[in-house]
Amino acid sequence: MKGSLIIIIFFITGIICGASHTIPSLLTDGSISFYVLCCLMFCVGLNLGNDSQTLHLFRKLNPGLFFLPFMTIAGTLSGGCLASIFLTQRSLTDCLAISSGFGYYSLSSIFITNYRGTELGLIALLSNISREICTLLFTPLLARWFGSLAPISSGGATTMDTTLPIIINTIGQQYAIVSIFHGFLVDFSVPFLVTFFCSIA
Repeated sequence: MKGSLIIIIFFITGIICGASHTIPSLLTDGSISFYVLCCLMFCVGLNLGNDSQTLHLFRKLNPGLFFLPFMTIAGTLSGGCLASIFLTQRSLTDCLAISSGFGYYSLSSIFITNYRGTELGLIALLSNISREICTLLFTPLLARWFGSLAPISSGGATTMDTTLPIIINTIGQQYAIVSIFHGFLVDFSVPFLVTFFCSIA
């Protein structure tokens, strides 16, 4: 929990610094985030490579774990259907398009903005950012209450990058490859599902 709170504090601090323009413009360039993420992934890979037990532990995992990405997709879309019942001002396809972002806010919000307008694109952005933040903040609680796979499913497309470190730190390195595999497949589905639901009137 402590690690999650530290991450959230840094995130909020970044928002405050960005809004107050206290950080040099060079550091706010979007490409900087990409390089930082690359460094993060390098460190995760280095950590995995140094642990000779990781692949051994992965081979012992239940093969059923390979269905986890599909269960995440199905569960998220079911949540979108449920939300559409209460959000009467939004159509079912709107809710499904937003749900199909799976935490991949940068890509999904752009697609939705192009297809359905700025307002829905902004809703998609906030919804998917919220999913990532909730995963970062509540991963220890999710693992304790619902089991080791809950944080991976909660993270959606982010489990191969931004939420991977906190997930590994909480549920163990033996789930790292499952988390990356899960994130990759869910991430891959985003452009197809978002554009599909946006194209339906």
